[in-house]
Amino acid sequence: MIEKTVTVNIKPGLQARQAAMFVQEANRFEADVFLVKDDRKVNAKSIMGVMSLAIGKGTTVTLIAEGNDEEQAVTSLTELVE
Repeated sequence: MIEKTVTVNIKPGLQARQAAMFVQEANRFEADVFLVKDDRKVNAKSIMGVMSLAIGKGTTVTLIAEGNDEEQAVTSLTELVE
């Protein structure tokens, strides 16, 4: 399992279009991927889960991945939001 804390630096945060791109990227990987904000943990492969976190620019979140390609998943998703 890999865990990485990142700060969202894309202009609108993970709203609508950006959230959809994030979820699409997360679904490319076999690993289970989760996104944690404050005390809420959601499946990063679920558009409703990601949108429910209301992640704006400058928000710090934790990416968690567990599975065969966990390192690639965390690296790719980190690059997408930073």
